[in-house]
Amino acid sequence: MKLAFQIAWRFLSSAKRQTFIIILGISVGVSVQVFIGSLISGLQESLVETTIGSASHITVINEYDSLIYNTDEAITVVSTSSDLFRVVSPVFDLGGILEKNSEKKEILYRGFSFDQANEIYKFDERLTEGRIPNQLDEISLGVGIKEELDLTLGDTITYETPFGLRTLTIVGFFDFEVNAINQSWGIGTISTLQDIVGEVGVTSIESQISDEFEAEGLALILDQQLSSLDLVTTNWMTDNASLLSGLQGQSISSLMIQVFVIISVVLGISSTLAITVMQKSKQIGIMKAMGILDRDASYVFLSEGFILGIFGALGGVLLGLGLSYAFTTFALNPDGTPVVPLSIDLGFIALSASIALLASTIASLIPAIKSSKMTVIEVIRNA
Repeated sequence: MKLAFQIAWRFLSSAKRQTFIIILGISVGVSVQVFIGSLISGLQESLVETTIGSASHITVINEYDSLIYNTDEAITVVSTSSDLFRVVSPVFDLGGILEKNSEKKEILYRGFSFDQANEIYKFDERLTEGRIPNQLDEISLGVGIKEELDLTLGDTITYETPFGLRTLTIVGFFDFEVNAINQSWGIGTISTLQDIVGEVGVTSIESQISDEFEAEGLALILDQQLSSLDLVTTNWMTDNASLLSGLQGQSISSLMIQVFVIISVVLGISSTLAITVMQKSKQIGIMKAMGILDRDASYVFLSEGFILGIFGALGGVLLGLGLSYAFTTFALNPDGTPVVPLSIDLGFIALSASIALLASTIASLIPAIKSSKMTVIEVIRNA
């Protein structure tokens, strides 16, 4: 093997231009894999983060559209059902109408336990003015509502519900960068909403898990565990089926591109090394005349494929990372953030490099077999 490796290295060194072109071809193939893979991965992470990064992954509600009165028991069931649950937060939602002078605005007043809910919605990061409500009859509103009703901090505003009128004090404004939320949400403490309705329950229990793609499976388990409490679940995967289909389509298209790239790399290496066998037929004949075994002759070209794969994989990884970095540097949104955030998965990069190395070695099998079958008589006849 050592002799075969040395001969392979000498063969490659003696044809530097041809060797460089092969390595460049492999590098381009690997770089496409790394670039496309990183791009698709970053796009998928961005889409998922935008869709559910600040939303409930699994939500528990009453099966009969009533309040959840056994809140502590339900929260315990959810929290202990799996180690994947990282946030479990009770919520009280109540629709109503804000009134200022003669202007009215329909909103959804949401009561939270902010110690838990802030981990889901990141209210402290989204505040543009003021603070998060922490007292009875306080409310923070979306910036869209602020502009529409011309509100300022400290204003008092009337909130009309089926349970009567309530005077609330505005203590903050927030911006979710989602117009539907900015135009319709008001947030306050759970105790405020419970006091308005005169009930001690909650309307739902929201949660986030560490692996969002396990939501549907965990929801099915929770449905069974919560059935005795007349509670059911909804989850983001069921509610966003079209998004999941899109993510799956992206993954399949990325895989197809990578497969065809690898096939083209294998064909290119195989054909080039097959030509090399013909070019080096005299040298192979001389080596066999000197007593080199057929097996060692085949190892020469297997070693060539391995060497080409190593250099091609290294070059491809560096080129692919460079392309990915360049894309996120120059393809920017108006606010200066990347159109698609860079996602570097070291496992995927290592896999791409390993596949290239394996493909290069496999591509050398045909010329290796051909060289092992070549005889001294055949070389002399074709000389």
